[in-house]
Amino acid sequence: MDIKRITSALLGLPLVVIILVLGNKYVVDITFAIVAAMSLHEYFNAFKEKANPVIWIGYVASALIAFIHIIPLEHAITIVSVLIPTAIAVLFLQVILTNMKTTVKDIAITFFGICYISLFLMFIPLINGFENGKFLVWYIFSCAWGTDVFAYIFGKWIGKHKFSKISPNKSIEGCISGIIGAILLSLLFTYIFNSFFGMAFSYINTIIISIILSVVGQIGDFSASSIKRYVGIKDFSNLIPGHGGMLDRLDSVIFIAPFAYMLLRLL
Repeated sequence: MDIKRITSALLGLPLVVIILVLGNKYVVDITFAIVAAMSLHEYFNAFKEKANPVIWIGYVASALIAFIHIIPLEHAITIVSVLIPTAIAVLFLQVILTNMKTTVKDIAITFFGICYISLFLMFIPLINGFENGKFLVWYIFSCAWGTDVFAYIFGKWIGKHKFSKISPNKSIEGCISGIIGAILLSLLFTYIFNSFFGMAFSYINTIIISIILSVVGQIGDFSASSIKRYVGIKDFSNLIPGHGGMLDRLDSVIFIAPFAYMLLRLL
């Protein structure tokens, strides 16, 4: 087992718990605005040899997460739908004003990063703002962590059939084990919430949500790996010993967040 990986996880977990359990919605909003900015910084830095992303607009997009509960929810979707075409217009304006020193490739990578990181991460504070959101938000992490831990342990133990060249260390057995891990950890959360906090979350819904979110999270993991393989790096940074960068740690969480938002609203 990787001692650095375990130590970093044990040190980081209490911080996550403190912010999500004790922090009010504004603290959570600000925290994820900072997390989005850090992740975008790693993403932009990864492309430094292949493109010249428009960094400032990415940081502006990340900063807007801090205001998500200041704006009334009924207006938030409208504002987001206006901001997306505005961002595209601003990016193309950058191309025009620089006489194409900023290229279409630069702004495509920039806009993808904003959607992939800032927009997706925005759904975590949105879920946290739900009724019982302090409980529901943990299903994002239970699915991500359960998948990660079980896929890592059982992939090393029984993994024989490689899944993809994108991430050669991952196996089919590990991916299946990850789904089982997500289900088990999420059921444990559900039992704790129902038994000790008076919730009435459905165990059947928990299993359905866990399977979907685990699969989505693994797609997120492979997606981040494909970016790293394309730009020729092992990790997005060395911020977290044993884990790499912020984006390395959150690659599955980022993908899970918007799907969790939709499923939790539906079920």
